[in-house]
Amino acid sequence: MTLALGCIADDYTGASDLANTLTKAGLRTVQTIGVPADDLALPEVDAVVVSLKSRSIPAEEAVARSREAAAWLTARGAGHLLFKVCSTFDSTDAGNIGPVTDALREDAGEAIALVTPAFPETARTVYLGHLFVGAVPLAESPLKDHPLNPMRDSNLVRVLARQSRAGVGLIDLATVAKGGDAVSARLDALARDGKGAAIADAVLDRDLAVLGAAALTRKISTGASGLGLGLARALVAAGRVAPAAADTDLGGPIGGRAACLAGSCSQATLGQIARAEAAMPVRRLDPARLLAGEDEAGAALAWAMERIGDGPVLMASSAGPEDVAAVQARYGRDAAGHAIEAAMARIAEGLVTHGVRRLVVAGGETSGAVVDRLGLPAFRVGPEIAAGVPVLRTTDRDMWLALKSGNFGGPDFFADALTLMP
Repeated sequence: MTLALGCIADDYTGASDLANTLTKAGLRTVQTIGVPADDLALPEVDAVVVSLKSRSIPAEEAVARSREAAAWLTARGAGHLLFKVCSTFDSTDAGNIGPVTDALREDAGEAIALVTPAFPETARTVYLGHLFVGAVPLAESPLKDHPLNPMRDSNLVRVLARQSRAGVGLIDLATVAKGGDAVSARLDALARDGKGAAIADAVLDRDLAVLGAAALTRKISTGASGLGLGLARALVAAGRVAPAAADTDLGGPIGGRAACLAGSCSQATLGQIARAEAAMPVRRLDPARLLAGEDEAGAALAWAMERIGDGPVLMASSAGPEDVAAVQARYGRDAAGHAIEAAMARIAEGLVTHGVRRLVVAGGETSGAVVDRLGLPAFRVGPEIAAGVPVLRTTDRDMWLALKSGNFGGPDFFADALTLMP
């Protein structure tokens, strides 16, 4: 296998988003869960997205896992490595975007890395280094209240500088508008000035193509799926990849029972859960009971088993910002998060044991916990449910999945997903 593009994603839903984007752009793509075993059978592809659950773990662990993934990808000929992060730059002052970018850049022998979370298709834009969600700065959007990585600063030059060993510069929109050569020249100038990373502006889809072409002149870049789109288009334009049709034939129907799990506390997911209540039974887990040591997961699974023979069910640990803050204040942020993830993973395992073969999961941390518990090694990428969210088919068993970042999808996401999982 000789890869045109190797990707390291810091969570599983983001990896699916990127795999979907690359597939739509014409790259034959597979998403793996963790660094693949050497004997894992993969088809001939242009890109591999290695999914890690490294966004919110200690920085040194995130660096070690990312380096392992980079070594696997480069050993298979990957000409460029993209460290895929969230389009809302979810991180803290301790990392992990800065530490991982520093490590991968240094290992690749590069002086500077281009960095941008912009993805205009999903209303994420960067202007003068500030990240916007729709028409408002990140720090004024509902995403400022992320339960694990609250984002209270929209200036990404400042955010990344607080995490990085090297300085951080800016490639402004005026430079991007001049084209890839101008962006490359700006990267060179910033590197001479001692900068190790450069936040790049992008407000329109065409800006991504410029940034992708400039990023390909180096071995490493960091960004969201928008930068992945730019890289894919640049690879096709340069003749390094022959565009392939999307792989819509993933095999015949699977059937079996269907269920949905929601752990995200985003406003989008909360609205999707409310809409789903009109279409399927919904059970909301009680975090206080769970954290008090009661068998809330077992009770939820028993509830599901009584109903799932009649159609899909949804179980949610999602809650609004005030409720989340109250639970975290009482039990601690990490303890609350880990307990809820473990409960959702246990429920997923029980559902699959009882015949569920179509599973929709909302929330990055929840998706990571579920996929790890199920021991799934890799996915083929199917049709798009919503922007950034494809249908996935496991490579080692007959099972459909959808892994959704909390903020993605329309109001009827859960029903839409199940429709595409025959």
